[in-house]
Amino acid sequence: MSAAENSAAPATVLLYSHRPEVRDAVRTAVGRRPAADVGPITWLECSSGDEVVAAVDAGGIDLCVLDGEAQPTGGLALTRQLEVEVADRPAICVLIARQPDRWLAHWSRAEATLAFPVDPLVAPEVVADLLRSHARRAAVGP
Repeated sequence: MSAAENSAAPATVLLYSHRPEVRDAVRTAVGRRPAADVGPITWLECSSGDEVVAAVDAGGIDLCVLDGEAQPTGGLALTRQLEVEVADRPAICVLIARQPDRWLAHWSRAEATLAFPVDPLVAPEVVADLLRSHARRAAVGP
């Protein structure tokens, strides 16, 4: 293991979908360490919007991956809610079923999107980039 791998801080990624198979697909595609310079991931799975809001309010979340198709509260609505209600919210990536929905993710203020079904070649890179950005922001301060 290199020095960069040893020094990379662990990250907590909140993963939200009401469907367990969606959560499994994301976890499998991203893995426990999406890049050598990104710390190992601890996944915090949520199956309701209330769980997401409570977890983000409690703090310690580095990134949220939210299912835009989740029911009854979709990831796009949750992204917008967190943007308005949480001063220093974590970065958010929204799972979208259709590429034309990217504009909705932009409107909700998500930093990134992943198409579902999740591509295991793209997902780790997107997650790693968001975690790197989060680490840089945390080092600089709000």
